[in-house]
Amino acid sequence: MAETIKPLAIVTGASTGIGRELAREAAQHGFDLLIAADEPEIEAAATELRTLGVQVDAVQADLSTEEGVDKLLAATKGRTIEVLMANAGRGLGKGFLDQDWSEVRKVVDTNITGTIYLIQKIGQEMRARNAGRILITGSIAGFMPGSFQAVYNGTKSFLNSFSWAIRNELKDTNITVTCLMPGPTDTEFFERGDLMDTPVGQAKKDDPAMVAKTGFDAMMRGDGDVVSGLKNKLQSAVANVLPAAVTAEMHRGMAEPGHGKK
Repeated sequence: MAETIKPLAIVTGASTGIGRELAREAAQHGFDLLIAADEPEIEAAATELRTLGVQVDAVQADLSTEEGVDKLLAATKGRTIEVLMANAGRGLGKGFLDQDWSEVRKVVDTNITGTIYLIQKIGQEMRARNAGRILITGSIAGFMPGSFQAVYNGTKSFLNSFSWAIRNELKDTNITVTCLMPGPTDTEFFERGDLMDTPVGQAKKDDPAMVAKTGFDAMMRGDGDVVSGLKNKLQSAVANVLPAAVTAEMHRGMAEPGHGKK
């Protein structure tokens, strides 16, 4: 008897953190996986995820570039993509004028350019068959002017807005778009973004498995967005009513370098 073909989920930024946990959620719900990241650790993630009894293919590619995204798309080998979880992202701390321009550009190209290129390519295929689910990892950071994370917060503000816009464009289809908006989560993000000497870098953070489950469940329900964690829900609500100058100063208190615990 032929084995039933499982639906396929693509997860980007899946080598560690929220992305890896999103991939685990998908595997536990019976999806085969195509996972991607720009680092060799993606192979170790694939090995671990295969123990859950699904097919897992891994692609190491620079998803800030069209070439990297095209490499990922080619790895689908024509399979129908039921779920896209566009999670790949980069952070960057310190004052904007002190940041290296190549690192600034990498944040913008990873978080925005590569992400929306991938969503457009896969979204067009989903529209052609009128089916599919898309999860975009935004952030509650997108609600606040990000003093000392200006570029990162700006990219997340873009994604939060973009998600709702394309959800509305697709409202008469069977395609759902969900935006997961986590707060500070216990991943390698803060170390990689040079944020360890800040209050937010040293504070207690959310469990990535909990964040991923919250986002995955919201996507499967077809929700428009979800903020993970009560504290983050309160923070996002406050950010929506306070003036931008006030929230920028609040963010400075969390992200200004050299103000972490001694």
